[in-house]
Amino acid sequence: MTDQRDSRTNVEPVLVVIPTYNERDNVGPTVERLRASAPGAHVLVVDDGSPDGTGELADKLAAEDEQVHVLHRTEKAGLGTAYIAGFRWGLERDYATIVEMDADGSHAAEDLPRLLDTLADADLVLGSRYVPGGKVVNWPRRRELLSRGANLYSKLALGMTINDITSGFRAYRRTVLEALPLDEIASQGYCFQIDLAWRTARADFRVVEVPITFTEREVGDSKMNASVVREALFRVARWGLRHRFQQLKTLYWT
Repeated sequence: MTDQRDSRTNVEPVLVVIPTYNERDNVGPTVERLRASAPGAHVLVVDDGSPDGTGELADKLAAEDEQVHVLHRTEKAGLGTAYIAGFRWGLERDYATIVEMDADGSHAAEDLPRLLDTLADADLVLGSRYVPGGKVVNWPRRRELLSRGANLYSKLALGMTINDITSGFRAYRRTVLEALPLDEIASQGYCFQIDLAWRTARADFRVVEVPITFTEREVGDSKMNASVVREALFRVARWGLRHRFQQLKTLYWT
């Protein structure tokens, strides 16, 4: 494998996993910004058979740049399974750090070096909109309220201290992903992000948040829908009840 060393970070080698579905207009600029901001990082586009030609464009990018790779899937099977497929691809190729990042430009590639630098003293670094210095740009007020509400709900239900547990811009040490039961994770949407962050914290790995600027996409449609929200509400409630029961059981029966 080619040298993946990035002189601006202490964490190496790095793979950035970018799931795509109908992101033809966004994937090129996103990869370009990423390669400029973290030249040593490799990129894996995981395309779910996009009918708009995203996969074919990703193949062209990969043909022009040996640090860009493409994993084709035959159908739209959900964000969570796309990331897990990307994680497995990276773990099989000995990357030390695996990053999650959206294709739509909402995550600023220029923030990635700070996430990687912070990972030198952490196991999972979350790019957070809701810590001092973090912000959202051009997001509809309703979406921001939904996001903030989901994070508060998760925080209270699960007893977490993380402020932006739904963040989809994050960097993992490979040891975290090796320790997590990836075969058991069925969550999708932002519930997938909650699931992995909670499992990581419960496994006593160190989770740190760093501020990022999140910008609403300019091209294409959001993949957020009512079923994604319902899944998160149901799963987080179930996890929270189970967690509280275990706490009570430990307190009163041991």
